[in-house]
Amino acid sequence: MSERHTDQPSTPSEVNKPHPAQDPHQAPHKGATHNKFSRIAGTGSFLPPHRVSNQELVERLARDGLQTSDDWIVERTGIRARHFAAPDVTSSQLGVQACQRALDAAGLLPADIDLIVCATSTPDMVFPSTACLIQRELGIHGCPAFDVQAVCSGFVYALTVADALIRTGAAKRALVVGAEVFSRLLDFKDRTTCVLFGDGAGAVVLEASDTPGIVASRLHADGQYVGLLNVPGHVSGGQVLGDVTLKMDGQSVFKLAVSVLDKAAHEVLDAAGRGPECIDWLIPHQANLRIMQGTAKKLKLPHDKIVVTVDQHGNTSAASIPLALDHSVRSGQVQRGQTLLLEGVGGGFTWGAVLVDY
Repeated sequence: MSERHTDQPSTPSEVNKPHPAQDPHQAPHKGATHNKFSRIAGTGSFLPPHRVSNQELVERLARDGLQTSDDWIVERTGIRARHFAAPDVTSSQLGVQACQRALDAAGLLPADIDLIVCATSTPDMVFPSTACLIQRELGIHGCPAFDVQAVCSGFVYALTVADALIRTGAAKRALVVGAEVFSRLLDFKDRTTCVLFGDGAGAVVLEASDTPGIVASRLHADGQYVGLLNVPGHVSGGQVLGDVTLKMDGQSVFKLAVSVLDKAAHEVLDAAGRGPECIDWLIPHQANLRIMQGTAKKLKLPHDKIVVTVDQHGNTSAASIPLALDHSVRSGQVQRGQTLLLEGVGGGFTWGAVLVDY
């Protein structure tokens, strides 16, 4: 697969402009009073400027006596580089940049937004929410703003929540953002996890529509798998208790992820009355190239239908799907009128899928 570029255009791409909606293949929700749907009006993303290649990370780890290599990382994950935020840069600051680019792409102003949902596992502070901090920086006043915490499934969760609120008429235009500084959670003495993650943010403007862009979505969680992927620490009495670095059982996560993502994909396809052949692009959580290819194989999709940015971004948790979506839109890969399958899986264990007519 070709390497994706991380540079962003300074002006919104024409491919972000709305396209006449496609055949919805789905009836309105029963009991809906406004008979509205939602669709993606614009996308945006932002990466911290500091790009960390595998070789740079290998040399950093070697100074601490840990041995790894570029070949080892690429073979097991498909990752070649990731971006790390500067120490004084926060998730909200990355999110603001992504949101502004999404607004520009949609041809809207911050004042046009009446809902902000932010997915993050690395908030700026315990409270208020990162969404409220983004709201402040964008100069938006009065609308609901809150965070969703579902780790790497966070954006799929946030998109589903925003879609539901728009369908009920509670909102007309939402900013849905995934923003992370996941590098802050890494144990750089654990070579199996510290090479996987990066920082970044991605966002979409979701707006009310007479015909659906968000065709179907399904969300799941199962707390019995908490031990597979977690950061087992918290704040109490002014102190940090426990371990606040990421812990992961990689092999178990891999097996479970491929299984649940396949089921979630078929759930949304069944809900829409469609088959896998309708999918123009699979845009999965960018965790590991092998997981992504395993999911595509189960759906009988060729690898060239997978949007891949994990090679250049690493795993950016809740930011990975909107980052991949925005890069594929701006590169001309994803076009208006195409059908996209977004899938996320993360700690909790959480997982979900959203079928989108873009």
